Amino acid sequence: MTSSVQTIANETPGGHAVNRGSGQAKMIATFRKSKLIPVVVIDDPENAVAVAGALVDGGVPIAEVTLRTASALESLKRISAERPDIYVGAGTVLNRGQAIQARKAGAKFIVSPGFNQSVVDYCLEQGLGVLPGVLSASEIEIALESGLKLLKIFPIEPAGGVAYLNAIGAVFTEVEFTASGGITPDNYLKYLALKNVVAAGVLWIVARDLIAAKQFDRIREAVSGAAKAVAG
Repeated sequence: MTSSVQTIANETPGGHAVNRGSGQAKMIATFRKSKLIPVVVIDDPENAVAVAGALVDGGVPIAEVTLRTASALESLKRISAERPDIYVGAGTVLNRGQAIQARKAGAKFIVSPGFNQSVVDYCLEQGLGVLPGVLSASEIEIALESGLKLLKIFPIEPAGGVAYLNAIGAVFTEVEFTASGGITPDNYLKYLALKNVVAAGVLWIVARDLIAAKQFDRIREAVSGAAKAVAG
């Protein structure tokens, strides 16, 4: 099964052509390869680059920096500037304004908890990867209208977990998902075993308290352990 997005050349305000599918294709390929999307909550931007280093050294060079803290954009900016070896994006993006700020801070992809048409349109216009959240069949249908076939299903565990994804997959046979919401060390491999799940969003391998305590070696070990388990 392959994921795709409409490929349309747009013009940016500066007159440069942007391939609407360029960022999406990069994001899909990266997530499909890693199978893990580390969800990172950073309270102090001084820790941002070290967290990125732990992720790279642990074998998962991806960071979804969530816009849940006042320092998130600064953290995103520092990672983007100092660690070009990591694929960094912004999570918990709730509106177009935040998507614009995240792009300016260096985000290569945008993740949102729900489906916001304005955010999706902006990201596609700018050649950014976009991963909107969906849960219901109606939301999936709306996403398909935008040409998106990789979606974040959230919050999956309280919604029914593996059984829910199997039921959705029987209807939307060409749609793939990243699973988020209630993903734990005990269940993430079960989700990744599903044929319609490309990757899982994981908070626990970059625990917020470990970041605050500057326990970057422990983060690296957690990331490495998860990466090895996924590789089988």
